[in-house]
Amino acid sequence: MSEKARVSSGLGKQVESGGMVIAIAMAIMNVTTYGYQMVAARLLGPVSYSGFAALMNLLLIVTVLALALQANAARRIATEPGDVHVVEAAVIRVGRQAAFGLALIALVGAPLINYVLQLNSLPTALLIGFSALPLTLVGAQLGVLQGERRWRSLAMVYLASGVPRLAIGTIFLIVTPTTFWAILGVMVGAWAPVLVGALALRRPRDHHRQSAATDHTAGDLWRETLQNALVLLGYFALTSADALIARNSMDHHEAGLYAAGLIMTKAVLFMPQFIVVIAFPSLGASERPLITLFKALAAVLTIGIVMAVAAKVMSGFALIFTGGPKYGAIEDSLWKFAILGAMLALLQLLVYGLIARRSKFSVYLVWVALGALVYFGLQADTFTDMLNRVMAINALLLTLLLILSIRGFSKPRTVQEAGAPAS
Repeated sequence: MSEKARVSSGLGKQVESGGMVIAIAMAIMNVTTYGYQMVAARLLGPVSYSGFAALMNLLLIVTVLALALQANAARRIATEPGDVHVVEAAVIRVGRQAAFGLALIALVGAPLINYVLQLNSLPTALLIGFSALPLTLVGAQLGVLQGERRWRSLAMVYLASGVPRLAIGTIFLIVTPTTFWAILGVMVGAWAPVLVGALALRRPRDHHRQSAATDHTAGDLWRETLQNALVLLGYFALTSADALIARNSMDHHEAGLYAAGLIMTKAVLFMPQFIVVIAFPSLGASERPLITLFKALAAVLTIGIVMAVAAKVMSGFALIFTGGPKYGAIEDSLWKFAILGAMLALLQLLVYGLIARRSKFSVYLVWVALGALVYFGLQADTFTDMLNRVMAINALLLTLLLILSIRGFSKPRTVQEAGAPAS
């Protein structure tokens, strides 16, 4: 039996045992991450919180390169387990290059960030660059652990990504409730998962057969990472641009209400994220990826529906977790924000699925949707108007990507899709 066959035969057991571990870890990470946003919303107030929310959405876009590198490493290791040590060395090297390069770009662009987001604080804008360094470094570490399906080590890194941010950031905000200190808490907390990931990768592991492949060089990793980054940049810009647009298309109070509603959206978006983490290696390596995709989509959809119903039935309770009485105007719309989150979660799974199968056409659809969001979003003058426009655009994109995914996953896997880089 070949090594790849042995990996496939044990895949079900690995997913079953690792799924619960990752689910718990990511649930805690998401609760603490959005718990911190709830703390910030309460302590900062609508006007200051809109600036904090805009910066957090910008950080999501900044981490796209790390996510692309993670996806690249995970796909390569999952499909070619014999090359794990070759891939790891190249990924860590490229991760360091990307981290320092992106941090430098963000630092140079800090004046522009300060102007566009109307922060009136250059030091606050500079924190984006300092945060980019650890957030990118950890992406390389996560990719290796995910590709090897080392779920427990991966879970520890995810835990470290949320808990320290909540603890450190809350202390900072209690002492000085300003946007600067809120983002500083994010930056300091971002180094915790880097340390945990470094320790995990230093632990001895079983050595697989190492092939003589030469397609895992830094240059090849950079090319595929940038291709993935283009798709993910479009997706994360799509999920984050509305908060930035709202900051410029409506008054700051209305933008703050919309930003608070997005806490519900992001909670629903990231709640089923563990499904994407578990399914992604299988989408690239499985001989029956369409079945894997449908099972994952069904699981994500179920979680989204449950949370949307809960937000509708218990809207008053849900409001507590999105800022409290100051944001009472959004209470009746919280279920819509939850539906938007479910749409984005399904889109995330489809986008990663298409990355696993090396699809290139999807990038055009995502960027066209982003263009439509910018155009129509700038015409919105209330949070309800913005919400309705964003939901309509994402619903259309979801339909198109689902059709594209069904067609792509129904085709036989090629050698390129199985692991060899595109020519």
